[in-house]
Formats: sequence, structure tokens, C-alpha cells
Amino acid sequence: MLRKYSNSRSLSDNIKLGSLSAFAAGMVNIGSLLLFFSFSSNVTGHYAILAAELVKGNLYQIAVVFSWIFLFFLGSFVSNLFVIHINAKNSYIAHSIPLILEIICLVTVAVYGEYYYRETLAETEILLALMLFAMGLQNGLTASISNFAVKTTHLTGTTTDLGVLFSMFTKKEFRTNETLKGRAKLLVCITLSYLSGAVTAGFTYTHLNFKMFYMVSLVLVIIIIYDLSKLKLKLYWHHRKLIRLRIEDVILIEESKEKSVAS
Repeated sequence: MLRKYSNSRSLSDNIKLGSLSAFAAGMVNIGSLLLFFSFSSNVTGHYAILAAELVKGNLYQIAVVFSWIFLFFLGSFVSNLFVIHINAKNSYIAHSIPLILEIICLVTVAVYGEYYYRETLAETEILLALMLFAMGLQNGLTASISNFAVKTTHLTGTTTDLGVLFSMFTKKEFRTNETLKGRAKLLVCITLSYLSGAVTAGFTYTHLNFKMFYMVSLVLVIIIIYDLSKLKLKLYWHHRKLIRLRIEDVILIEESKEKSVAS
């Protein structure tokens, strides 16, 4: 899911990454809505709030909402920064760092919320800011490594693309296009996974409260471990292949020696 980059990624790679990360984003967004009465996986609504506060001239709220939007932007910026600067050295590490930072943010929200949160406005604003930064990290990473094919923290563009694709499928020539069918399959998986994450958060909220962010972090850990296990398996088989080749070389050398002695 994380090792490959841009056009080298397969549809299966993007579906796996998109489904799991969208599930996580759905949980985070509903979690922030239930806990803080505000969305955290996108900034479309925050732009509207910013405009309203600008009209009112409320400087404090303007600063707060602007900082939320900026932190989402900063998360995306930081993700791509790691990708473009470290990718050539080690793509797995470059693509894992943003997820690790996201996990740190979400675990921080979970721990603080569970043990220290007093429901003050300042606390809420800071925790929401952390979650927006985390979602910016995730959306920036998935978009960057998939050549903008996978965006998982909001469904506005996804729903628009699905509408366009389904209208295209009314013509036979597009229904037989494997690229378009693959794109539609990816977007449907992202949409259903996001909705599943949101529903899961809604049902578990009363029991888990802030602990739901541990569950989200676990999903992100699975994404990281999945590729790590693949790398270890790849190294294992590569090592086995080298050993087999060495054994074959030794056998050939011994056979060569025996032939020399016989002659």
C-alpha cells in the first residue's frame, strides 16, 4: 500500500490504501462532530465560517478558523515534503512518516481527551486543530503517492467524480473502458469505507468516547505493518534465492573439479 509511488501503483494498491484510510477519516470526522460539534476531515465548511466571521469582524474567531484551515494545508505540505525529499532513498519510510505523525496527533487527542479535557473552548479549539493537521497529513499523503487518484478525508470530489463516471457509463463505449471501471470501483470503495467508518464511530461513541481515536490509530498501524510484512517477506524470498544460487554455484564448482580430476 505504501511502498509504491505514482504511476507504479496498481488499482489494488490504491483500493487497499483508499479503503483503510477512508475508514479512518470517517471515524475521525464523526468523532470530532460528536465530541467538538465540528468537522475535522475537510475544510470546506471552515471556509464558509471564516467568511462569516470576516463579515462580522470577529478577530479572535477569524484567527482560530484561519489557523484550522492553515493546519490542514500544513499537514498536506508536510506529507508531500517527506515524499519528494525521501522517496528516492526509501519510499516506504517516506510514505510511513506522515502516518506516524498522524497517529501521534490522534493518540495525543485521545489521551488528553480521556484524562485532562475539561471541555473549555480553548481546549476544544486546540484539539480540533490537531485533528485537522492529522487529516491534512493523511489526505496529502494519499493524494501525493497515488498521483491524486486517492483522496480520503472528504467525499465532495469523490461524489462529483462518481456522478460524472456514472453518466459516462450510459454510453456503451465507456462501460467497456477498464480504466474508467477501475476508477469507479476505487471511488465506490472509498465512499463505502468512509461511510462505514462514520457509522462505526457513531455506534461506538457512547462506549468509547475519546478512546475511538485509539481504534483509528490501530487502522493506520495496520496500513504501516501491512507493507512492512510485505517487505520482510520479499527480503526472505530474496535471501532464499541467493542461498539457492550459491548452492548451485558450489555444486557446479564441485562438478567442474570432479571432471578435471577424472580427465
